[in-house]
Amino acid sequence: MKKFKNRALCAFIMTAAAILTACAGTKPESESFQAMDTLMTLTVYGDSEIGAEIKEEILSLDKALDATDENSEIHHLNTEKTASVSDNTADLLNRSLQLCGDLDGCFDLTVYPAVTAWGFTTGDYRVPGDSELKALAEKIDYTSVAVTDNRVTLPKDVTVDLGAVAKGYAADKSIDILKNSRARAAVLNLGGTIALYGKKPDGSRFKIGIADPENSAGYFGYLTCDSGVVATSGGYERFFEQDGNRYIHILDPATARPVDNHIASVTVITDNGAKADAMSTALFVMGLDKAADCYKTHDDFDCIILTDDDRLYLTDGVYDDFTLDSGYSYTIHRISKS
Repeated sequence: MKKFKNRALCAFIMTAAAILTACAGTKPESESFQAMDTLMTLTVYGDSEIGAEIKEEILSLDKALDATDENSEIHHLNTEKTASVSDNTADLLNRSLQLCGDLDGCFDLTVYPAVTAWGFTTGDYRVPGDSELKALAEKIDYTSVAVTDNRVTLPKDVTVDLGAVAKGYAADKSIDILKNSRARAAVLNLGGTIALYGKKPDGSRFKIGIADPENSAGYFGYLTCDSGVVATSGGYERFFEQDGNRYIHILDPATARPVDNHIASVTVITDNGAKADAMSTALFVMGLDKAADCYKTHDDFDCIILTDDDRLYLTDGVYDDFTLDSGYSYTIHRISKS
């Protein structure tokens, strides 16, 4: 059995200097710290103090939302089945439930028992039997979660996990803080979720490298974009191998099994962090055809989909803004609304 590979930095900002040009000698404030099981880096221009406030907010969210932390609000909810939670936790639960419905259950915050059964929460990997998986799948049902104001109630056999949207929500809350600061621009690398705020001093657009699934230190291409959130999901982030089979941490809520549909990674670009996180997971679960159909019926996101046979699919809004690195020979396809 192979230990998991954690490659959460799957859409990493190239360098602060390459992204933001300092104006009039102004130096950016940069700070790195561990939160939400990843390394986060905040680079802020124009406000030397706001980074500390953002860090405090993210650490507070991490403390409340970590399902594996016995002192967290989510762990308490999962244990007691009913709990009063903070405003932020209630807000994220409500947003997540809305996203579950909007994405036809391809993203489901109640998939946690299945994730645990496969060992992805502990590293004690195993392949559950068919009967166990069937029973687990029957209990995955986001509609069974009841939120009334700050009071949350779960059925007996249901547990929730907000890890798939926590970084995106942290991005949203961080941007709210930036809007009320003196900061002119910021790049927040939250580990697979990148938040871009403000305008570069020289007026040019941000440039983001999209990581190669086979080499987390390399980029297969670069995306230029304006402010917003970019989130990537990939099977290479966490997986194990057993008896010649590879099992990834992204599970299909309909089957409680790891997704196996030839998708290598999905990157979503939108203006909302929680949505970007949820959609990158959901589109991965959907597979190429259904993901393309989803794009055609929604006007609020763009995406980049890489398959395991080196085909790269770009939606209309990013097709002209993406540059394939010279070291790659992926065949590029366009996903259009029409």
